[in-house]
Amino acid sequence: MLERDWLTAERGAAWRAALAGRRVTVVGLARSGVAASRLLVACGARVTATDAKPAEALEPAARGLAEAGVRLVAGGHPSDAFADAELCVVSPGVPGDHPALADCRRRGVPVIGEVELAYRATTADVLAVTGTNGKTTTTALVGALVAESGRPVVVGGNIGRPLAGDALAIPPDGLVVAEVSSFQLETIVTFRPRVAVLLNLTPDHLDRHRSLAAYADAKARIFLRQTADDWAVVNADDPGASALANRARGRLLWFSRRRPVGEGAYVADGWVTLRLDGAAQPICPVDEIVLRGTHNLENVLAATAAAAWAGVAPERLRAAIKAFRAVAHRLAPIRELAGVAFYNDSKGTNVDATLKALDAFREPIVLIAGGRDKGQDFGALAAAAAGRVKAAVVIGEGRATVGPALRRVTTVHEAESMGDAVGRAFGLAAPGEVVLLSPACASFDMFRDYEHRGDVFREAVLKLDA
Repeated sequence: MLERDWLTAERGAAWRAALAGRRVTVVGLARSGVAASRLLVACGARVTATDAKPAEALEPAARGLAEAGVRLVAGGHPSDAFADAELCVVSPGVPGDHPALADCRRRGVPVIGEVELAYRATTADVLAVTGTNGKTTTTALVGALVAESGRPVVVGGNIGRPLAGDALAIPPDGLVVAEVSSFQLETIVTFRPRVAVLLNLTPDHLDRHRSLAAYADAKARIFLRQTADDWAVVNADDPGASALANRARGRLLWFSRRRPVGEGAYVADGWVTLRLDGAAQPICPVDEIVLRGTHNLENVLAATAAAAWAGVAPERLRAAIKAFRAVAHRLAPIRELAGVAFYNDSKGTNVDATLKALDAFREPIVLIAGGRDKGQDFGALAAAAAGRVKAAVVIGEGRATVGPALRRVTTVHEAESMGDAVGRAFGLAAPGEVVLLSPACASFDMFRDYEHRGDVFREAVLKLDA
């Protein structure tokens, strides 16, 4: 049996010291895997890193790990890469039931994720945000709000900045605001957010989780290690999220845009209002919120409740909310050309996200949609598009899935590339209308990720000539 006392070392310096000399295998070399590998090397671990891609297909940052002393194993996850591992750190893109990970567990080798690794490496307080949609905007907004507390703030996680990349630089009195996905929550062990925000829960990633119940279980793990001293912030208007509130272990705060709540954030007389310990405090007029859409009002309410834990004064919350602008790839305005407004919502990777994007506009919409299906039903998208989407342009694998659903309610055109889609959409739109990229699908059929897809869309829009 391996000696395991080192695995129970306290967070921070003790955990980092315990990693020295340990044999650790990192599985998956996208951004989080690269960051985890570098953190482990900095702590003195002996690191092997594996990826399914061949070496020549790895990103330069992954290939560069060899120069840092990492043993790279590309083109698969062979058993010899795990043979002497004392710890396995898995990237969120690698399914938890992968045979190599299952074998590690059978042999008693702990399997954790990059978020868990980074959490143990620092002692800073963590505020974590999860949900099917709105995570990135809310995480960025919480970061902006709690920065008003004066404490050092790092925003990272699934937002595109791995926590492991910042772990060694975060001061003990700092605040970490983390977006955490269901994939990341599957591999936490001790991760304990002082504030856990659950925005919503609708079907997503069913190709991996297999059922909505399993997906919900993964999301609810955000509450797993909380205590009575912590806060849980939950959407009172969302049936999926509110059904999980009974799993919260800390002080429960609700947020609602439809009705007052006993503890938390809500809308009253046109103001975002915060109620704590029975006292209601107006925070910000709703009409000062720049972000479009009722879903973004929900995000503001959630962020307001979360930031209250950090003791930010109401007037500072109001100023930060008023100053906040859309995050890239989340209903972000690109330009207006010949009276047509272009919006990038590439982060709309599921049906519910695209429904929220459509609801943000009163203008007629030419929708660009499609990509890799994740086991979704596109009937709800078709119903929402009826009478609202003037025409649709579908791309990628979505031509065989999204396309037929939308054809029942609107005119559908097919495009071979994003550039072709943007050109077709512009030709279909009239002055006063909107061209909206909100794919309702994953991006991996044509692009590296949703950010790459959004960047290509933006470039194509900026190249248009009136």
